[in-house]
Amino acid sequence: MNYALITGASKGIGRAIAEELAQKKINVLLVARTAQTLKETASSISSRFNVLTDYLPVDLSSPGAPDKIYAWCKEKNYTVNILVNNAGYGLSGAIDRFSVEENEQMIQVNINSLVGLCQLFLPDLKKQPRAYILNIASTAAYQAIPLLNIYAASKAFVLSFSRALYHELKGSSVSVTCVSPGSTDTDFPHRAQVKQRVLANAKKVNMTPKAVANVSVKAMFNSRAELIIGSLNKLGAFMVWLLPKKMVEKIAMNIYR
Repeated sequence: MNYALITGASKGIGRAIAEELAQKKINVLLVARTAQTLKETASSISSRFNVLTDYLPVDLSSPGAPDKIYAWCKEKNYTVNILVNNAGYGLSGAIDRFSVEENEQMIQVNINSLVGLCQLFLPDLKKQPRAYILNIASTAAYQAIPLLNIYAASKAFVLSFSRALYHELKGSSVSVTCVSPGSTDTDFPHRAQVKQRVLANAKKVNMTPKAVANVSVKAMFNSRAELIIGSLNKLGAFMVWLLPKKMVEKIAMNIYR
């Protein structure tokens, strides 16, 4: 019995992706921090879409989290043929606004856990007739962003890593897709402690998690290597490429200041 494993699956884009896959009659394994929310989400998806679900509460900021997730799948005899690395968060402000531990925890979630899960599950994914890795980056991956420094850099890592992995696995049964959403109606801005002025501007172009999930899953099954979601976001990434870096970074600094 095959499953899709989704991290950060209790709410936002992760939950929407889980629902999108379940709607296609794909069984889902949900991973996030909060047990009660996961339990409710798994129950809701199972009853609405008539698929098998299970959940594992685990904090991906813990270095041993990927091993724990992989061991859980092995213990339960779950065959994963879709791995969705969605979990991630940001912290807004100058680097010394937060402690070294807080910044390291963000890197652990956004980078280390993602790489660890890819590496642990890859041998099993290669054994499947068809398998998929979907990594969720961000439009922040396409530029340096002062006051959103580590988050943007971590998503640049996810994008670069996914591009490389796509080529490494080309010709195998595993396809790798990296999707970069822009502003989305999730809890991200609040956890990132983004200022109200920035939130107000973002709301004007917010996409829903459902819309992001729909496009992401389509891109994954179409074996797209990379996709920026939304025409405005695509234009923004093009302008970042076209304009001088210092100008772009100065504009970004003024937005988040």
